[in-house]
Amino acid sequence: MSRRIAVYGATGHTGRQVADALVQRGWSVILVGRDPARLAALAARLHDAEPRTASIDDASALDRALDGAAAVINCAGPFRDTAPPLIAAALRARIPYLDVAAEIEAVLDTLKCNDQARAAGIAIVPAMAFYGGLGDLLATDAMGDWKSADEIILAYGLNEWVPTAGTRAAGAVSRERRGGKRPVFTGGALAYRDGPLPAPEDWVFPPPIGRAPAVAELTMADTVTIASHLAVPEIRSYMAARALAGHAADETRPADGAAPADSAQIFALEIIVRRDGEERRRQAIGGDIYAITAPLVAEAAAIVVADGKPGVRTAGQIGTRGQLLRAIAPSLDRLR
Repeated sequence: MSRRIAVYGATGHTGRQVADALVQRGWSVILVGRDPARLAALAARLHDAEPRTASIDDASALDRALDGAAAVINCAGPFRDTAPPLIAAALRARIPYLDVAAEIEAVLDTLKCNDQARAAGIAIVPAMAFYGGLGDLLATDAMGDWKSADEIILAYGLNEWVPTAGTRAAGAVSRERRGGKRPVFTGGALAYRDGPLPAPEDWVFPPPIGRAPAVAELTMADTVTIASHLAVPEIRSYMAARALAGHAADETRPADGAAPADSAQIFALEIIVRRDGEERRRQAIGGDIYAITAPLVAEAAAIVVADGKPGVRTAGQIGTRGQLLRAIAPSLDRLR
């Protein structure tokens, strides 16, 4: 089995962290992107890394870039533009495809690729990031032996949020695709609402965030990944208002893979699953929402390469029960 994984968008903020996480886990990395100088500079500081230049609209170049890879991880948004051609390249190469998409519409598109994935004998795994993967993992673990639930609540407690340029671009694409409407999951389906978000209300997040104003109906990618495989008619979400304020500001993270010098981001993500008056909770507390994405997708890639199971899967469907959570636990401050 090849010990090489291709990272598309390797010189971006998340791509650099994903490449580092793979190398730390003993993988050789194929660094793929459009800028040969930046790729070469990144390769120079990584053990056994190979830079390969490929544009997303050049199928032949993508095929050459993926030659010899065991899997490809897409870290370049907007994923509306990058996911379809990279999935097509992965299907041709017959290797697993994973991405870190947080664009709900792009994730929904990728979830429709199950037949192609099975025909090619590969895994396709969207949204392996803080928004999309981590919530799905926790919700699936909380469901446990329950076959269905009445509702699932996702509470994103962040003390601050300075987005990357990719996050901002992806968000703009999502808003454009849904005509500025707000997605919510209710009655067993995704619906779209007009108007502004509800006014903030107090929510008690796990420590160290604690009680803080939160905004409801801020639907993230976890909602669609959870809904794709867990039987639940209502999925509600709450986001700390201070995180939204940071997202609305002008500051953008640099592309060097590091947080801003004055960043002290912490997150406390809690999942609540309710059924027939019973309640189950899972929590993950960590230091940086972008930093946790790297070990999450790196560990997921290792599992899908090893098990060889074809088809579209989300975080909660990868590996044996609890396997991926145990693998990323050392990258969290607390998991319970």
